[in-house]
Amino acid sequence: MKSIEEIADGLVLPSEAWEPYGRWAAKVDPSRLSPRVGRPPGQIVLITGMTPSAGGVGKTVTTLTLASALTRRGARSIACLRQPSLGPVFGIKGGGAGGGRATVEPLVEVNLGMTGDLDAVTSAHNLLASLIDNHLHHGNALGIDPERIVWPRALDLEDRALREIEVGRGTGNGPVRSTSFVITPASEITAILGLATGPEELEGRLGRIVIGHSRAGTPVTASDLHASGAMAALLRRARLPNLLQTSEGAPVLVHGGPFGNLSYGTTTLSSLHVAQQLSDIVLVEAGFATDLGAEKFVDLVAPLGDVSPSAAVIVASLPSLHAHAPGKVGSGSLGPGLENLEQHIANVRALGLDPVVALNRFPGDIATERTEVKSFCGGLSVRIEDANGFSDGAIGGLSVAEAVVEALHRGQRATPIYRPDQPLAEKIDTVVRTMYGGEGADLSDEARAELDRGDLPEADAVPVCLAKTPLSLSDDPKKLGRPRGFRVRVRRFVLAHGAGYIVPLLGDINTMPGLPRDPRAFHIGIDASGVPQGVL
Repeated sequence: MKSIEEIADGLVLPSEAWEPYGRWAAKVDPSRLSPRVGRPPGQIVLITGMTPSAGGVGKTVTTLTLASALTRRGARSIACLRQPSLGPVFGIKGGGAGGGRATVEPLVEVNLGMTGDLDAVTSAHNLLASLIDNHLHHGNALGIDPERIVWPRALDLEDRALREIEVGRGTGNGPVRSTSFVITPASEITAILGLATGPEELEGRLGRIVIGHSRAGTPVTASDLHASGAMAALLRRARLPNLLQTSEGAPVLVHGGPFGNLSYGTTTLSSLHVAQQLSDIVLVEAGFATDLGAEKFVDLVAPLGDVSPSAAVIVASLPSLHAHAPGKVGSGSLGPGLENLEQHIANVRALGLDPVVALNRFPGDIATERTEVKSFCGGLSVRIEDANGFSDGAIGGLSVAEAVVEALHRGQRATPIYRPDQPLAEKIDTVVRTMYGGEGADLSDEARAELDRGDLPEADAVPVCLAKTPLSLSDDPKKLGRPRGFRVRVRRFVLAHGAGYIVPLLGDINTMPGLPRDPRAFHIGIDASGVPQGVL
């Protein structure tokens, strides 16, 4: 592994623009970078995927493989990733920092909290929650209606027991009220951290967070509680992107942590802007698949950051293809998965780009099935290449890298599928019909009541960030392949006023995941030297 000084020197980072965080990581201050002169900003390549199996499809491995492969080809390239959450680290998937010969290093530190950014988000989130209940305790001068407080508490772990709780019990601790916990990547503060590009904007967005309503029906904000300054102070270091490296020494920026099923699922705008200044090709992962990560990146994140992808890679795998026909083997078993892949190809084309498909290799892959997938993509006039980064590192990504460079030469530019100023229902229906292949959305009584009460100011002027299962194109995880003729159900809305969008919660999606029967936590420990083992 290279020292962080070598990584910074390779990027020609001025000494005043970065600060070491131990031997292997650094914080980068975007405000201390000189404007890029004489060259256009780095082109953005969006790494997305087909609907994954429960274990994932391999987007991060592919992103890191591409970063190393492009570096090997002599290209100035940086990969931009989200920071892993402790929820999946101790849950079912692992941290999401790659695997095999395509990892972010130091892998264990990255997966166990790294520079503490998500810890800072958790603290800032819970500080606001504490100030709300403190305000109620000391007289409630703002006249907050305890029944209409919408700001939960946060924890960067999976704990279903905290989905519905009661606070304020006991003498002098009230008022007693119902609330909940969300996992930290679902916190609006995580989203704000990703969209704010400077300290003033950060504090301003934090101040606009709507925590609930008064008894008179007016919104109450974090600024009304004088909370935004202290929250911004807690995030003073977390707002700076983290510079690390791939297992082969290519630079990586790891920053932000929003989940793609609950939030917008990609790295921070600060990270993207730094990467565009320092490199010619910026690889940015947006999770989960095109219906969540890619759509949200193009419709929500890119316009706010004045950026736009010029190419896209769809990661596919045989395990994910087979996941759409569980228990089916033999001839035709890939059919439902291929239909799913076809929808994701159509999705990227709807966003204005011709995708490259990277067929990620897994142990046990059958050669004839890989040939079948390649033939299918060829019939759709889509270039498909093998991605073998897990076993072969950069060498296993050279053909995908070549395809990406060729795609960038086409000069395409991604375009949103809706305008933020369209009516709320129209925006939701556009996403459902275009990206999911459905027929539209229906509102629950609760969601309709939220609209009727006026809980969603500027609903027809801001983007939407639909939250749903990542295991289906629909809002039902049991509808596999490429479902048709369905409608989604908007259970309720979450107003992310500080972040600047509205979250429709679809189906049974939950903002606090639960642990599986056999969580990864059972298989993690430390050795005699105190070094963690089993962290993936």
